[in-house]
Amino acid sequence: MSTLRGLIEASDLDGLVRHADALVERRDWDGLVEMRELCEEATERGKQVWGVAHFVDYRLALDAPAEFALPVIRPGAGRFAQGPLWEVAASSHDWEDLSALEDPALRSLVAHERMLRGDDVGAVVVDRTVVDAPLTMADWEPAYALAQYKSDRAEFPELEVLSLGGWVDLPDDAGAPSGEDDPVVALLDLVHPWLDSSNGRGEGTAVVGSAVEAIRALGPRRVRIEEVTLQQALAIMAWTGASGGAHGRRRGSPVGRALAWWALAVLSGLDDDWPVAADELGEAGAELRWYVWDPGDQVGGWHFHIAVEDPPEGLAWAVSAVDAP
Repeated sequence: MSTLRGLIEASDLDGLVRHADALVERRDWDGLVEMRELCEEATERGKQVWGVAHFVDYRLALDAPAEFALPVIRPGAGRFAQGPLWEVAASSHDWEDLSALEDPALRSLVAHERMLRGDDVGAVVVDRTVVDAPLTMADWEPAYALAQYKSDRAEFPELEVLSLGGWVDLPDDAGAPSGEDDPVVALLDLVHPWLDSSNGRGEGTAVVGSAVEAIRALGPRRVRIEEVTLQQALAIMAWTGASGGAHGRRRGSPVGRALAWWALAVLSGLDDDWPVAADELGEAGAELRWYVWDPGDQVGGWHFHIAVEDPPEGLAWAVSAVDAP
């Protein structure tokens, strides 16, 4: 204890992190809780060790048994962590471990995360207003890219990069505005943290015409473009919706999936009937044509370029969003 107090009084952040790592290695969870309490007390006295207290919460959520992990899963917890602590805990504990959560919102988020990671939670009753998507996977859904939390970092696996091929010249004339802007709003909602809490910028367009005419309406004259399946498009949208971009707060995979489902419903004209049966939504989404594209001006950072075409209606939409560190 004297060593820990000395590290705290010296505000030795590197030493404190090593001390926390050693406690985890020894599985001394009571010691880790006490360390967090001492860091919080010292922070109130003006010591700059608040980050260590957050790190200890992160390690408890990630590594500790459920009895120690559950108390740190609180509303708003993990503001400065690699990701929301409910997602951190759900990445390393199964639903049986975390089912004692009492907060309705956190319980819903964790249940959906564990479902995405393979747990059978279909009979669990959760508040759908928190995550507005089914608590079971539809046959037509993709395998979503999920966060991987480590002791010293977080990894958010990017989807397999598509080979977009060579450059394509777009038509001189863009499609005429259609006024059907709700799909653009739903697609830009996927990148809301990029635009609201980070350095991002985004725009979209709705036209009478084709996907390439919608892209042209955003300004580019040449792009690389590739048609993708509904499953590929949904995976891209969900990954984007889960992300916080460079500096925004990560919303988590369940929220990304729910936002992708909503965008799919709006694009398919089923939003007025929401919620709709999963099979109906999948069939409607498969009737659309989906494209990813590259304007050639994004180097590093986060980017989201998608275009959607509804051939029977003669309508199309395109969105471009980027964020940089």
